[in-house]
Amino acid sequence: MNDETTNGARYVGARVPRVEDPRLLTGHGTYVDDVARPGTLHACFVRSPLARAAIGGVDASEALALEGVVAVFTAEDLNPGVHEQWYTLIGRDVADTPRPQLAEGEVRFVGDPVALVVAEDRYIAEDAAELVFVDYEPLPPVADYTTARESGELVHDGFPRNVACELAGLPVEDLPVFEEAAFTVRETIHQQAYAAVPMETRGIVAQWSPVTGEMDIWASTQSPHEVRLFCARLLGIDENRVRVVMRDTGGGFGQKVLPMREEICVMLAAPKVPGPLKWIEDRRENLLAAGQARHEHADARIAFDADGTMLATAIDYVQDVGAYPIPAPLNTCAVVGILFPGPYRVPQGTFATTGVFSNTVGRTAYRGPWQFESVAREVLLDISAREMGMDPAELRRRNLLRRDEFPYTNHNGMPYSDVTPLETFEQALEMLDYDAFRAEQARARAEGRYLGVGTCTYVEPTTDSLTLHATEGATIRIEPSGKVNVYVSGGSSGNSIETTVVQLTADALGVDIADVNTIQGDTAITPFGGGTGGSRSGSMTAGAIEVTAAILKERIAEIAAHRLEVSASDIEVAGGQASVRGKPESGIPLAEIAAIAYFQPETLPPGVPPGLEASGRYRAQSPVIWANATHLCTCEVDVETGAVKLLRFIVSEDCGPMINPTVVEGQIAGGAVQGIGGALYEHLAYDEDGNPVSTTFMDYLLPTATEVPVIEYGHVETPGPGPGGYKGVGEGGAIGAPPAVVNAVADALAPFGGRITRLPVTPESIVNLVREARAREEAAG
Repeated sequence: MNDETTNGARYVGARVPRVEDPRLLTGHGTYVDDVARPGTLHACFVRSPLARAAIGGVDASEALALEGVVAVFTAEDLNPGVHEQWYTLIGRDVADTPRPQLAEGEVRFVGDPVALVVAEDRYIAEDAAELVFVDYEPLPPVADYTTARESGELVHDGFPRNVACELAGLPVEDLPVFEEAAFTVRETIHQQAYAAVPMETRGIVAQWSPVTGEMDIWASTQSPHEVRLFCARLLGIDENRVRVVMRDTGGGFGQKVLPMREEICVMLAAPKVPGPLKWIEDRRENLLAAGQARHEHADARIAFDADGTMLATAIDYVQDVGAYPIPAPLNTCAVVGILFPGPYRVPQGTFATTGVFSNTVGRTAYRGPWQFESVAREVLLDISAREMGMDPAELRRRNLLRRDEFPYTNHNGMPYSDVTPLETFEQALEMLDYDAFRAEQARARAEGRYLGVGTCTYVEPTTDSLTLHATEGATIRIEPSGKVNVYVSGGSSGNSIETTVVQLTADALGVDIADVNTIQGDTAITPFGGGTGGSRSGSMTAGAIEVTAAILKERIAEIAAHRLEVSASDIEVAGGQASVRGKPESGIPLAEIAAIAYFQPETLPPGVPPGLEASGRYRAQSPVIWANATHLCTCEVDVETGAVKLLRFIVSEDCGPMINPTVVEGQIAGGAVQGIGGALYEHLAYDEDGNPVSTTFMDYLLPTATEVPVIEYGHVETPGPGPGGYKGVGEGGAIGAPPAVVNAVADALAPFGGRITRLPVTPESIVNLVREARAREEAAG
């Protein structure tokens, strides 16, 4: 533990055990449902059983007559209570889509909340919800987003053709390269809807004090300060009268970045009931109403010269935003178009993107919301390689950008820097021994076995300085004992920010890691921060700690220099003491300096304030910090049953210097498993009438340890522009895994021809592809 790491730091860069683990692994974590307040009441929602219907009326009389029921709220009770409803992350002036708290006039998806029942316990609330009568007049639903623009029905009045947002570059017809190139490959690629499925579902406890006009909230959230600001605006009260506490959050993956309609209802209802109000989402509700992601398709094309050099790319991208998307969908729509063609050297291109409403659950943020850009590009590259008779690895090798080509601006004007696409690609191939695998594949095919290999190389934006969450704060207090408390907005949502904060602070102040404690997730005592999202936590928190620790180190040096009668510039703060540089024996322990600062202010040098507490705020130094990786997957496909067995899964990641390699690899693994699930198993499906058909884990399939191979890691470290050179790593695993898996399966099935252009890749789709290939062979004689 005390050995210095390769960068000279004592803890940063080391595999320090997670400080969260002792409580979480022994069942001593505190989640929202563990919060018990005296007199707590419980909420349950009455939800629409129809995808689209007019609401003729709501009769709650029978529910209200049930013993233990406190109230039943409908749209007319809660919706008028809204003062302002916008998200700090997005901004006040950004165009948004309709979002009533409770359905008003019309329900727009199965699961749409119509009424909120409040009772003395959850069981009574659920019983009462079944007694609320809603008069529904069925209306034709817009169930299929792919035909919604041609439908005569509208999900929302005021949005013609059901278009929520549009953005386009140059018309593809104005690029003659696609007609003139030696090869132009074009395909429409579809990705199914799937969901975040956090281990802990959504939940909130809201307690209103009518005496003080204050709201206390305990929330399962990724951003407690966002919840605080949103609630203050919602209720029209000052933000210093709202306190939000998050303890442990059992995963969020984007679903818990922003308050959603149910949490908003609880905030609005809490001042109207005589006790704290708790709502805990059950699993069926989570799959029914917590949001969808990834439901999208694109008409994508790539033009090549005769040698396989990419000349141009174009993508016409369409995403399903459901009925009530959160947040407004334009950003992710735009990023998919602007990032295409990813980390490749392409001189020309264009894009068009469209978000379309449907009568299904609203689209929400999910780990790498622009992930489809990599799916479309990488799947199309493999198809292109097979059409041109070229190995997919060689095609990529000719076109991937190298480290020495950055900074580089793609044809859409997106500037990239500090990334290593070709280098991670080569490292992944070397870890596999690509040539040896191809030889093994040939032998297996001769034996009637079908092995495949697929890759995905991508770049992803992490921290940025362009949004309202472009700063992050920290407060560090060295106690009179010399122990250290560091306060950041943070919170434990699975990204190990507690551990990395302790590592960063221990090194920044030169103290033993055992002497550092972190306090996070309570808006009453932590500085404002953007929370966990967009792969921002590591680099932004590192910056905030660096800025704040520098203030304290200067103060410590001044105190020590005054005591030792030397210049402050001669003082070194390290090893838990301040000493004259090169003379550690002269050191004054940090505890002694703290005692001077707190208890002997008259002995402090002129201009040095008493105490050892400081706050600082960091702003990202670059418009975007980029990370990149290559995912490589090998598999074996049983062509008779369609079963896919993943053999190896390799990730070469460049997220800059690693604060904690174990944490980095854990983030990669978690995202990769979610991506594997999206490629092969998960499907948030609806029937043609807009009815969800996968609202339990019997129908919504998740990968388990049985289906996922051991993940192998390679690392390339290119420093980013921020403090320590740290980049984000939280989302990349979920971006790179799906196309790598799809391409591996397609490669295994290459002898049968056909193209895999629709996810998930199910056993049925594989068997059908093989059956069709054999039928073509028979027909050809």
